[in-house]
Order: sequence, then structure tokens, then C-alpha cells
Amino acid sequence: QVQLVESGGGLVQAGGSLRLSCAASGRTFSRDVMGWFRQAPGRERDFVSVISWNGKSTDYEGSVKGRFTVSRDNSKNTVYLQMNSLKPEDTAVYYCATLRAEGGSYTDPGGYAYWGQGTQVTVSS
Repeated sequence: QVQLVESGGGLVQAGGSLRLSCAASGRTFSRDVMGWFRQAPGRERDFVSVISWNGKSTDYEGSVKGRFTVSRDNSKNTVYLQMNSLKPEDTAVYYCATLRAEGGSYTDPGGYAYWGQGTQVTVSS
């Protein structure tokens, strides 16, 4: 059974850092495009970042550019999201997901096939 498990969330002060991990199991994800999304209370699930299967191509939502870095280790079937200079508006549940094989817009949650359960990130001011 395919499973994605996020970890690394927590409570941090503004300006601090966190590193999220997304561990995949059930099959190899080394050929999958992987995305990160976040959902704050009362809001829709928003795109944060995406990384190609080999890690050579990445993209970020505008407000996190220069602060967040996505990476992956295919030997460990794991994707990471390094988050620096965190702001209170970054507070949300963060999810990782795999892009559907048929492709589509990587900023659209509907384009993703498998999702993790999410990890809470709370940034205090």
C-alpha cells in the first residue's frame, strides 16, 4: 500500500527554521514529481513547492521563495522541505504529495495522486 508520512513539524518562533521530511513507502517514488502544499484553518490547500524526479528542477510559491528549499534523496525515498526565516503566516498543516503520472498543473492539488496525513507547523510572533 502506498503511503506518505510527513514529519518535522512543530512550534517555532518567527525567524526560526524547521525541516520537514516526507517518507514514501509501498513503492519507489524515485520517478515521481513530488509537491508540498499547506492548508491554514479556513483556507484551501495551497501550493508551496515542487521538485522533479531527479531533483534538478524545482519551483516555489512566491511568498516562500528564498526562504524554503525543497530537496530529495531517492535512495531513501524521502523528500525534504527546509524552511528558514519562518513567519506567522507560514502557520499551517503541511502536506507532501505525488503528481499524477499523466501530469497536469503541479500547483493544483487535484493533480496529485497520493497524499500524506500532514504535519502541523506553527510559527509564533
